[in-house]
Amino acid sequence: MTIKTPSGAVLLQPDNLPAYDRGGGASTTPLVGKSVGSDSFITGYTAFAPGVEIPFHSHNCQESVVLVEGDAMLDIDGLEYRLKPLDATFIPPNVPHRFRNLSQTNPMKILWIYARTDATRTLASNGDTRPVSAEHQTPSN
Repeated sequence: MTIKTPSGAVLLQPDNLPAYDRGGGASTTPLVGKSVGSDSFITGYTAFAPGVEIPFHSHNCQESVVLVEGDAMLDIDGLEYRLKPLDATFIPPNVPHRFRNLSQTNPMKILWIYARTDATRTLASNGDTRPVSAEHQTPSN
């Protein structure tokens, strides 16, 4: 559910918003973006099923990720960093990275923030570049 106040502020209630299947056991719930009036950044949640790891990728803008729940690993610069809930990251543009759910039994969830409304994701394996918003097309069950 989305509630817009008289001033143009917006309250988003993720339990009532659509989630989109990103494939490979990850699903995303977009939050703040152009649809609610943002002209400078986008945010959302991505949920990872047990054991899921997304491929190495980079973005055309700065990114911050907060581990909301679960047991995660950040792979970046050839290093591994174990994250606990509420740990936050800052990732500069064009830096390959990925997040992994270390648990084989429990889900993991991150909050992501991109510094541009036209943020892209480029896969390190093949250079395929797509808008982050393109991941918001296939509703999850």
